[in-house]
Amino acid sequence: MSRVPVRFAAALAAVLALLLAGCGSGGSEAPAAGPTPGFPVTVQHAFGQTTIPTRPQRVVTVGYNDADFALALGVVPVGVRDFIGAFDETTRPWAQQALNGARPEMVGGNEIDIEKVASLQPDLILGVYSYMDRATYDRLSQIAPTVADPVENVAAPWQEQTRITARALGVPERGEQVVGDVERRFADARAANPQLAGKSIAVALVASGEYNLLGRDDARTQLFTGLGLGVQETTETLSTEQLGRLDQQGVAVLGVPPQTVLANPLFANLGAVRADRVAFLGDEASPVAGALGFSSPLSLPFALDQVTPELARVYGTP
Repeated sequence: MSRVPVRFAAALAAVLALLLAGCGSGGSEAPAAGPTPGFPVTVQHAFGQTTIPTRPQRVVTVGYNDADFALALGVVPVGVRDFIGAFDETTRPWAQQALNGARPEMVGGNEIDIEKVASLQPDLILGVYSYMDRATYDRLSQIAPTVADPVENVAAPWQEQTRITARALGVPERGEQVVGDVERRFADARAANPQLAGKSIAVALVASGEYNLLGRDDARTQLFTGLGLGVQETTETLSTEQLGRLDQQGVAVLGVPPQTVLANPLFANLGAVRADRVAFLGDEASPVAGALGFSSPLSLPFALDQVTPELARVYGTP
């Protein structure tokens, strides 16, 4: 996770301003002879709009987490991008059932391997969470219809990423069902833990000795805000003198084991730490860190099961 760039998630209202235009709604049936029901579909994104003529059969995902969104909608990609970092995403527990033993080929990590993408002969390239630039989009779109980020250098909230992906795959109804199912999981967790509502939390990503206070512009905070916790708007890297800003009603630490930060006297002497109001959520190789990084319809329920009990401890029982 330390090598994953901090990703900026737009406010939901800003993303909703991008209208997704489509011709009808597709189902999940196999392609029929002649025109495919629900297609063509047109999806708008940062670099214009992409028309997908028929239901895709060979999907390559070039976004950091796009594979999970395709899997949640019943599509196993033939190629995926490395999530980057210490977490081994090939073993992620929340995706194994959907993968059903498949092992998609890697099509890059820090950079997209365009030649590898082409070799897989895709009929759709999904990069909704890819941070691709215009030049990369232009090259990919020569291979197959390509859906880029909804706004350049801005990532959509998981709900919108699900809907964008579902429209591109021709299964908008299934996308709404997936969003509804996960939102109900969050609603149940909020109802069971009303003590979380409106409380502040400092989400600290610690990597290479740096303390990053994550904001709502980072995908990894979506679980916390979904539970009703207050997270600051913008991600910041804190200097040593600024570590006191972590002293909020609760603290969540990602990226390092507890002993690493507790060895720092400035951290150890924070009021929240002395009051045992810290949730240590694993180092960068842990499944919880990976699940928060993916922030997908598959990984968020897994993360809820792992993280919510610890947050309940931090904030006390209802």
